[in-house]
Amino acid sequence: MAKIFITGSNGIIGTVIRNQVTEFTYTCFDLPENDVRDIVKLKAAMAGNDVVIHLAWNNKIENWLSGTIDPDNSLMTYNVYKAAKEANIPRVIMASSIHANDLSVWNGPVLLSPYDIPSPDSPYGASKVFMESLGRYWAKHGLEVVCIRFMGLNANNQPSMTTKENPLAKEKWFSHWDCGNLIRAIVSVSAIPENFAIVYGVSNNTGRPVDISNPFGWTPKDNFSLSK
Repeated sequence: MAKIFITGSNGIIGTVIRNQVTEFTYTCFDLPENDVRDIVKLKAAMAGNDVVIHLAWNNKIENWLSGTIDPDNSLMTYNVYKAAKEANIPRVIMASSIHANDLSVWNGPVLLSPYDIPSPDSPYGASKVFMESLGRYWAKHGLEVVCIRFMGLNANNQPSMTTKENPLAKEKWFSHWDCGNLIRAIVSVSAIPENFAIVYGVSNNTGRPVDISNPFGWTPKDNFSLSK
C-alpha cells in the first residue's frame, strides 16, 4: 500500500483523488495548521512517504483570469521539490495546468503534445511552466517528477458548458474516475523514463485537442459525448 503525502488536499483535485483512490494511505499537509512555505516543517512531515502530490496553490491571488502572480506559489513549488529530494522521497506529482499551453491558437487536426514548446495563456500559466521547468532540473538530480496538466476537472463531475470564452469546455472534461486512475497509474509504475514526464489530465473526449500518450500505461475511458 503506497503512502502518499499530499499538499492542498482539501481542494477539488485533492478531494477527488482521496475519494477515488482509496487503497492508498494519505498524509495531508494543509492550511491553517501546515504551511508549504515552511520548508523545515514540510520536510519533516513528508519523511517516510513513497510519493508526494503537490496541489497547494493560492488561487485567490493567482489564477488564469487574475492577470497576476503570487510569488508564494513558486516558493511552494521549490520547497516541495527540495524537501522531497532531501527527505529521500523518490517520486513527486505536480499539479500543472492546461494554461501552460494556449489552447486558443489550436485549430487541429494535430494534437498538442505535452512536450511542445509551452506557450502560456496567462501569468498563471507561466507559473505552471516554471513548475515544469524546475521539475526538469530536479529530475536531473535523481528525483522522479510527473507534471499533470489538469484540464476540465470540477466538483460536479460533469462537462462544463461551452461559452465564447471557453469553446472547448466539453472537450477538456476530466472525469473523477479517469483522474483517479491516472494517479493510480503514476504511483504504481515501476519507473519514470528519464525521471520526468508531463501528461495532460483529460478524459478521452471526442474532439479533445491534446495528445494523451504517457509512459504509465494510463488510458482514460470517459467521453463527454457518451456521458449523457
